[in-house]
Amino acid sequence: MSKSKNDIAWERIFERYRILDRLANNERVAISSSAINEFREARLMTKFDHRSRLPELFIKHKLSILPTSRGTYEIGPFETFCDFNKDEIEVTPIDSPVFLDSIDYRDMTNESMAINYAFASRILHDFTNEENLFPTVCGRMSSSLFDFTISSERKSFDIHVENSQIEIDGGYEGDDSLNLIEAKNYISDDFLIRQLYYPYRLWNDKIRKRVRPIFLTYSNGVFHLREYEFVVPELYNSIRLVKHKKYAVQEGMVNMEIIQKILNDTRIAEEPELPFPQADSFERVINLCELLKQKGFISKDDITQNYDFDRRQTDYYSNAGKYLGLIEFVRENGQIGCSLTQAGVRVFNLPIIDRQLEFVKLILAHEVFRNVLRLYFDRGNVPTKDEIVEIMHDSRLYNIDSEQTYRRRASTIISWINWILGLIE
Repeated sequence: MSKSKNDIAWERIFERYRILDRLANNERVAISSSAINEFREARLMTKFDHRSRLPELFIKHKLSILPTSRGTYEIGPFETFCDFNKDEIEVTPIDSPVFLDSIDYRDMTNESMAINYAFASRILHDFTNEENLFPTVCGRMSSSLFDFTISSERKSFDIHVENSQIEIDGGYEGDDSLNLIEAKNYISDDFLIRQLYYPYRLWNDKIRKRVRPIFLTYSNGVFHLREYEFVVPELYNSIRLVKHKKYAVQEGMVNMEIIQKILNDTRIAEEPELPFPQADSFERVINLCELLKQKGFISKDDITQNYDFDRRQTDYYSNAGKYLGLIEFVRENGQIGCSLTQAGVRVFNLPIIDRQLEFVKLILAHEVFRNVLRLYFDRGNVPTKDEIVEIMHDSRLYNIDSEQTYRRRASTIISWINWILGLIE
């Protein structure tokens, strides 16, 4: 598997500046953006929003990098990321602001639109319990000066930050708090704590009101808000989840009868000569298609580098979209990538509730999923992995050559069936 441009450039930097030797002696190394620019643009070489985006050398040696000013960084064995909680919670229905023509919750093309909609629909008011809430700070600004301590597996390090550049996606002040929002329009497993911590430290030292870091994720019509706190403001890794809540515009109800009718009425399609899906999060299949709708075409390298997929996951999830007839592989400007099929474009132009039901039809057009769901309705609980493997053996599936592979694919079936069942209210 070929290495990325970042991997190659960082290998050359580590060799030129003997980074690993210096880390062994000093346990952290300062490096300037001008030094990085000799090999590749520092802006591209230092933006790692997720663990999976770190260069191979950083992953191998458990390293990370932090900006300490506008032109300097420190490399060390820092723990800079935080895993998102995976707890399932009910979705709170909201009313769409009917007076808005310029923004559509079904077609959010960037994070700013998602934040603006969350404000206009009073999602932010409800989540923060602030009746009076006003947009105040956002955009790029200087971090000012502060010191903090960050953890590693072996010890802690003291870091001094002096006028590093930060960016706030949205800042909303109420009677009692300033709410600083980091927003993403894609789903991920973790996030870079710095994106919340540096803005928090800047404003926590400036104002007397409580400063509340909030992470907002928008996908498939659902706004997921998570509020964090830093238990000890001077400790980077003292981050703790305070609360989280999901919101979605109420378009209609999906009940058991609707799903059963789709199960009975949908015609079984011929099994495609494609890898059977190994993509345990159906939400991420949808989210990948949303990104393709926004951008038209995304190369496989860009999917891997920008949206918290490793290379294997990029293949798994794009193949899952192709299996359902939503994604096709195309070549553009010499790069292999993904676009929505005509059917995919049609589905993603539907209202959210109709779109969800189309997904159900596409899944249940495949015999294995259909038989698993039918068994669920007969018994009232999801079949075991062993039972699903037995159902899979009875179907004509491609590229499954071992019992271990059958069991891995069975996990995807369980996950997608649970996604369908989760639609039922």
